[in-house]
Amino acid sequence: MKVGIYAGSFDPFTNGHLYVVRQACNLFDRVVMVISINSQKARRTDQNKMQQAVMDTFKEEGLKNAKAVIYNGLIVDLARQEGASFLIRGLRNGTDYEYEENIAEINHELAGVQTIYFRAGDMSYISSSMVMEIHSYNRDVSEWVPQRVLGAIQKL
Repeated sequence: MKVGIYAGSFDPFTNGHLYVVRQACNLFDRVVMVISINSQKARRTDQNKMQQAVMDTFKEEGLKNAKAVIYNGLIVDLARQEGASFLIRGLRNGTDYEYEENIAEINHELAGVQTIYFRAGDMSYISSSMVMEIHSYNRDVSEWVPQRVLGAIQKL
């Protein structure tokens, strides 16, 4: 069974992230999307509400081989637990690639896992930070996030 791990803060989960999950579900038997706890970042959204919104989105999208979990630790350790040989990363641009390549090398050295990249599709210009900034000014962000996620962030 081919398992891929897609980790990030997903604060919030965007349509670009959803595009990556869809692509990964076409390649892997199982995709584990991980809402990672990053001690260097303060979360803007509740991780449990985000997890539920993502799981509801997967169900609505028919992504039966994807699940969302919350994890606090090294992703390579979770990859071992899940039997994953691949880490999935989304790329918006060349800057993302440069950053991700360094992390990919470390993860390969630590656990022998490979990193596979997917372009973020038509949403390559938007980031979670941009979505939250726009949302903080009471502007409509429904174009950039799944409906269930929109519901979760509107309660902030």
